[in-house]
Amino acid sequence: MATILETPSLSTNSTHTAASCILVIFGGTGDLTKRKLIPALYNLACAHCMGPQFEIIAMGRSKFTDDEFREAMKKAAASSKDARDFTSEGWEPFGKKITYLQGDSKDPETFQRLAKRLEEMRKNGSSPNTLFYLSIAASLAPPIIDGLAAAGLSSQEKGWTRIILEKPFGRDLTSAKELNAHVEKVFEEKDVYRIDHYLGKETVQNIIVFRFGNSLFEPVWNRNYIQYVEITAAEPLGVEDRAAFYEETGALRDMVANHLLQLLTLTAMEPPVAFDADAVREQKVQVLRSIRPMTKEEVSRYTVRGQYGPGTVGDKSVPGYREEKNVNPQSRIETYSAVQFFINNWRWAGVPFYLRAGKRLAVHRTEVIVHFKRTPQAIFSLTPDNQLEHNKIQIRIQPNEGISLNFGAKHPGNEMRTANVNMNFSYKEAFGARSPVAYETLLLDAMQGDPTLFTRRDEVEAEWRLITPIEEGWEASSPSFPNYASGSQGPEEANRLLAANGHTWSNLSE
Repeated sequence: MATILETPSLSTNSTHTAASCILVIFGGTGDLTKRKLIPALYNLACAHCMGPQFEIIAMGRSKFTDDEFREAMKKAAASSKDARDFTSEGWEPFGKKITYLQGDSKDPETFQRLAKRLEEMRKNGSSPNTLFYLSIAASLAPPIIDGLAAAGLSSQEKGWTRIILEKPFGRDLTSAKELNAHVEKVFEEKDVYRIDHYLGKETVQNIIVFRFGNSLFEPVWNRNYIQYVEITAAEPLGVEDRAAFYEETGALRDMVANHLLQLLTLTAMEPPVAFDADAVREQKVQVLRSIRPMTKEEVSRYTVRGQYGPGTVGDKSVPGYREEKNVNPQSRIETYSAVQFFINNWRWAGVPFYLRAGKRLAVHRTEVIVHFKRTPQAIFSLTPDNQLEHNKIQIRIQPNEGISLNFGAKHPGNEMRTANVNMNFSYKEAFGARSPVAYETLLLDAMQGDPTLFTRRDEVEAEWRLITPIEEGWEASSPSFPNYASGSQGPEEANRLLAANGHTWSNLSE
């Protein structure tokens, strides 16, 4: 897995410099390109991670000259928090590598003009390698793939050709299979990079090192010592300008179906035989296959959905979801989802994994918390059993990336009383340098040909095999929305989901 830091990589790649290529971005004028892709590429260029022939063709329906588009991207990078130490001097050589091509991805002529542009560039010494990035809605992927094939742009004759697909990879199991089959007609699986930006985050990658690189933890990472695991992705923001997307998607498809299930697989998987793409991804798929899809009755028992109403976030009063711009006033779309999964294998049998994701919650926090079982006996007479807390390992994905270990210690004084204390590791304090943003890592990996941090076809389908029955179960019932206030912990029903097993969520106000 490529990185631009000095710390050793988990990847088999021996160099931090990508092979030269032409990166073609479909959706070049979109929000993702401006906020994430261009800043990440700028960072990589400044860190000398690009080959000398690296170039970008951005494609979109809007009308721009090359200079106009470069100026728009320069402004976007300059205002982005992801672009490190942005300067006009640093942008100048990078900006010259960007060109723009206007076209409609549903028009076959667009791909002929793209083929002509690529041919002209290569006659002038550009790289023979091509990386296509589909920064567009999943519904537009099939016509783009067909257009690339019809124009001969998927050919591998003169150099490698790869394609990056953005989530969501379909909206249910059937559509995911159809999309995968469509892609497979044109591209081999080894050349398909399904991107989930959570897998590019340093702390997510560190779960693998934490578990398998330390003899302290792996021996107790099983049902004999662990009582339950909770995985949280909470944010105080509402839908902002993504209402149209959210009305089609919802929290379960947007977050649980990919990001949180990916965190679950890394937390629960068996040790891979090597840190390469096939070995790591095979173990992740085995975890997903070990989870039995829910019946309709189990959906009502093991899942909770919610939609935020009006409330207060910080000191600001905010509207409910149904009052947001471009949202149906009777919308049944969930902005919060909580799911309980059981992994039916030798390591995890009987250990519940609780996943929750929601908007307009009290804090911004993504984390994995592993709750260990209590000691079998309280030997300290002044500390009752019910006051002995669980040991916990908290893996903080964002913000304040790091890992905390919570354990018991003697409280100061003459009496033998215990208290729980934290031992904290912070990425920022330990290493000083800023970690690369997720898209830097993933773009560099794709250009280097390392798919370890990307999702494999069978992995996508295994995820939808779990999510689709939940969506179908929810479709058959009428939710009572809104059922939690903005700025709160989420719907009360989510607490009862854990309380049935004597467990509790971590407090989002702390």
